[in-house]
Amino acid sequence: MLSQETITSIADELAQAEKDRATVPLLTARHTEMTVEDSYAVQNEWRRRGIEAGRRPVGRKIGLTSKVMQAATGITEPDYGAIFADMVYENGSVIDHSRFSNVRIEVELAFVLGKELTGPDVTVFDVMDATDYVIPALEILSSRIEMRNRTIVDTISDNAAMGAMVYGGNPLKPHDVDLRWVSALLYRNETIEESGVAAAVLNHPANGVAWLANKLATHGDSLSAGEIILAGSFTRPMWVEPGDTVLCDYGQMGTVTCRFS
Repeated sequence: MLSQETITSIADELAQAEKDRATVPLLTARHTEMTVEDSYAVQNEWRRRGIEAGRRPVGRKIGLTSKVMQAATGITEPDYGAIFADMVYENGSVIDHSRFSNVRIEVELAFVLGKELTGPDVTVFDVMDATDYVIPALEILSSRIEMRNRTIVDTISDNAAMGAMVYGGNPLKPHDVDLRWVSALLYRNETIEESGVAAAVLNHPANGVAWLANKLATHGDSLSAGEIILAGSFTRPMWVEPGDTVLCDYGQMGTVTCRFS
C-alpha cells in the first residue's frame, strides 16, 4: 500500500491536471508498487475534496464492463467512479469541449435507483427491483493521465476517466423493456460511427449495477435511493472535437444529443 502522503500527492497532481486541462505521466510507471486499492484511495480523496468544496454527489459510473471496451483499453476488469451534480447535462446541451482532456463519448443506460442497494450478494433481480427507471445516457470521457499503456490502476485513480454525462430520451420502468436488447446508433455530425446492444454489458446491464453494489461493499460503501448509475458502455469510445454534434438513437427509448462548443 502507498503511504497517505503519496496518495495525497497523486490526488494533488490529478487535481492540477484537471484544472489545467492537461495530462500527467502514467502513475504505474512512477509508482510500480501501486495497487487497485491504492488507486481507489486516490479516487476517494478526490471525491472527499469535491464534497468538502460543496459539490453534490449524485451517483456513480461503471466502466470497462463490456468486451468491446476492455479490448479498446487493454483492461480486463470493471471499475467505477463518482458523479457530481455539476457533471450532469440535460438533453440538447451545448458543452464546452475545453473543459475536458482527451474527449470521447460512450453509449450507456443510466439506472435511477428508488431503493438502496447494499452488498454483498446483490443480484440482477435486486437491481431490477430497486430501480425506479432506466434512461438513455451518453458518458463524456476525460483522461487526466496519459492514455498509452494505461492500466486499471491509472484509470481508477483518474475517477475512471469520468468527465460528465448527458441524459435524455424516454425513461422506462426496468420491466417495461428487455434491457438486454436495447440497441443504439451513435452519430457524429450526422454520420453513424458506432452501434451496439446493451447485452454487451455483462450479458445484462443490470449486472453492471449489481457488480458495483458488491464492489462498493468491499470498500464499506453502498448505493442510495435516488442515485444515478451509469451501467457501462456497449460501444467503443468515440473521439469528439470542438464543433462536433453527437446524437445517439436508442429506438423506443428515444434519442440523446449534445454539441461541443
